[in-house]
Amino acid sequence: MEICHLYISPGHNFVGHHGREPDTHPMIEVPMIECAAGRGIRGDRYFDFKNDYKGQITFFSFEVFDELCGALQVRDCSPALVRRNVIARGVDLNELIGQDFEIQDVHFHGMEECRPCYWMNRAIAPGAEEFLKGRGGLRAKILSDGQLRSNTRVLEPIE
Repeated sequence: MEICHLYISPGHNFVGHHGREPDTHPMIEVPMIECAAGRGIRGDRYFDFKNDYKGQITFFSFEVFDELCGALQVRDCSPALVRRNVIARGVDLNELIGQDFEIQDVHFHGMEECRPCYWMNRAIAPGAEEFLKGRGGLRAKILSDGQLRSNTRVLEPIE
């Protein structure tokens, strides 16, 4: 598995916003995330979210993102729009459901598909929710402390 992008966000844009406008918390691309066993990713909105939470970290396939953009004819959009923590290449994430797995010496347990919701149609394009059914990514628990690093150079903003 190749890690293409890593993201954290300080807050929820869609969770708990049914019938209201989403919030505007950005997905921040980082070169490294710190995984804490049973807790989540330090600095992310789901860190210590709930006891034994099944989505302490989320994964999404870069290949599926490319297919989505092609199918919906979306150009110049970032994989940050899917609001998952790890964008990876070279793995079938659905095969990790119910499995323990390891990436860069950090251990995880795949819990379930990170199902797409109707907000995807607004965040990406109409039809995104339907296209992503069955391939919305993976929710996982973090089983060991450690760091994940992206293979992509993250540019720091110029101030």
